[in-house]
This record gives sequence, structure tokens and C-alpha cells, in this order.
Amino acid sequence: MKVGVYIDGFNLYYGGRALFGRSAPGWRWLDLRQLSQRLLDRRVDWSNQGAVLERVVYCTAFIDGNHNREARLDQDAYVKALLDNQAIDHLEKGRFTAQVRNGVMASKGPKGRPKVVKAKRPVLIQNARGENIRDARFLVSYLRIEEKGSDVNVASHLLMDVIEGKIDAAIVISNDSDLRLPVTASRERVPTGVVNPSPAATAGDLRGERTDGVGGHWWYRLMRADFTSSQLPEEVGSIQRPQEW
Repeated sequence: MKVGVYIDGFNLYYGGRALFGRSAPGWRWLDLRQLSQRLLDRRVDWSNQGAVLERVVYCTAFIDGNHNREARLDQDAYVKALLDNQAIDHLEKGRFTAQVRNGVMASKGPKGRPKVVKAKRPVLIQNARGENIRDARFLVSYLRIEEKGSDVNVASHLLMDVIEGKIDAAIVISNDSDLRLPVTASRERVPTGVVNPSPAATAGDLRGERTDGVGGHWWYRLMRADFTSSQLPEEVGSIQRPQEW
């Protein structure tokens, strides 16, 4: 039983950050093959069918060094360490896009929902006659940096490997609801595990039943120990783990 693991790097990173906090060390230097094997070892039902880790596919986008040079250098070091340590079998690169967008200023309201910010003391808006404009809103221009391609690349590699018979079972590490269709199609053909890397509830579009399609599916949410117990060596060749990682 050959198992392929398909990782949405962007989703995995932000899931880990939600678990540990923005600046906490000890989790980012993640050995993706070790993590994949750890997930597979938990599945006694698959192990009884002779499950072996066949393929680890890592789909991520590279930070634009013009916007954050230090983060790009750290990311380059991490990806090189993954490749040199043979922690992945295939790297698929997405991209980040940067645009100037216009929008109404908002703050977080109840349950994190956007709440439009309106003029009030000490900041009021007046018309040309010096009269206060009631309930005035603020239109702002802002930099929008957006990750592109990781979810599509995960979907593409998952379905190509299933259809071409390269794998007999799949593990998808992502909580992106946009993967609903490819994950559903995968379940029709091979047993599929969905791993939510974040503390948030698993996306409804990625849920299902163990008996869907060919059956034998499962769901799991990563815990802090999954990250901290699946780390690369401090040094991989000439690459040193960043201190804050």
C-alpha cells in the first residue's frame, strides 16, 4: 500500500503559528518526511495493509525578498535543508503577488467579523463648510500580498498520482476548503486522510464519512507535539537552523 502525502506549505505554516504563537521557537524547522511517517504510523488500519510512505510532495510559495529579505533568506535555508535531508520527494513552487488595493477601513468585531470604522472623536471629518459628516467612513489604500498556487498544486499532484496509480492511499495536510473537489475525487478512488494543521475546526468541505467512496478514510488535527517531535537536525550540511525557529 503506497501512500502519498500532499502538503500545503502556506496552510501548514499558519496552522503551526496559530498553535504556537507568532514568535515561539521550536516548531518551524519541520522535517516533513518525519511528520508524514508519524501520521502514517498512527493508522493501524493502514499499517495492517502494509502501508509504506512512498512520496512527500511539498507545495509552497516563496516570499518576495523585496518585501521581507530576512524571511526569504530563512525560507530559502529551510527549503534547501528539506531537499538536502531528503525530507521531501518533490517541491512545487507557487508565488506571492503584491498589489495596491483600496478598501473601507475596518476593525475586528464579534467573532472576528469585520466592523466598518466610522469617524468619531477624537478624529472627525468635516465638509467644506466645517460641518461634521455624520458616520463618515475612511477609504484607504493598502498593500495586499497574496499567496497563489499552493492549493491548486496540491490538488493537481494529488489527482495526477491517484489517476496514474502512483499511490494506493493519500494524506492531505491542509484545512483549505478550496480542496473539497479534489479530496472528494480522491476518496472515490483511494483511502484518504485529511490532516488539519490548525487549532481551528476542520473545514466542513473537507469532512465526510469513513465509508465514502472506497472507504478507509480518516481525519486528524495536528497537535503541538507533532511539530516539536518532527524537527530536522540543527545543522543540515552547511545549513544552520535559524535561531528563532
